[in-house]
Amino acid sequence: MVKKIDKRIIGVSVKDDGKSTPDKPVEAEDESENVVQMHEKLERPESLIGETYKIKTPQSEHALYVTINDIVLNPGTEHELRRPFEIFINSKNMDHFQWIVALTRIISAVFRKGGDVTFLVEELHSVFDPRGGYFKSGGRFVPSLVAEIGDVVEQHLISIGILQPAKLDAHQEAFVAAKRADYVKSEGADDAADGEAFPPTATLCNKCMTKAAIYLDGCLTCLNCGDSKCS
Repeated sequence: MVKKIDKRIIGVSVKDDGKSTPDKPVEAEDESENVVQMHEKLERPESLIGETYKIKTPQSEHALYVTINDIVLNPGTEHELRRPFEIFINSKNMDHFQWIVALTRIISAVFRKGGDVTFLVEELHSVFDPRGGYFKSGGRFVPSLVAEIGDVVEQHLISIGILQPAKLDAHQEAFVAAKRADYVKSEGADDAADGEAFPPTATLCNKCMTKAAIYLDGCLTCLNCGDSKCS
């Protein structure tokens, strides 16, 4: 049976049978509001933790000492994070004083800005000295002193977990090991001399910039990164 309503509906009452409870909005605490992120207005603490790296190049009789200090954000919590905060470079050689001071201030400013700072490594690596670079111990070619500072920044970012070290996978490691063994067998001698990491006759690999490329069966193959013109 349908009942017609002639009056205007002005309100609705709900009978409380005691079996249900009214829903109340739950205000969840936003943990992200309490997490401190890296930004340029973050005040420097009284003390910072850091590492000092030594750079010795054949271009100067004096070494450079690179110090990178880090700040620990949200210590003692699940959001604890160690980030680079500042960089200093010291040397007895005053020839590079102006540009070293400028470089350290710019890099420190980028560190404090926050966000992704890993791009600094690639930018520093891409700087070439017009007078020519040099080879480091182990046969790796360094195009400039700035590029070697980039190596230090990369090493530090890896040590604090911001960057992952570049490693060969299992297949590449097996390939390099096999090529090294083939070279030793073909030469009938040790694959390195005087404690060097790679054969003294090796040439520069254009991929990893390491003096580790050798010819095997008419094919130039790198014993460091596994790059091969025949693969």
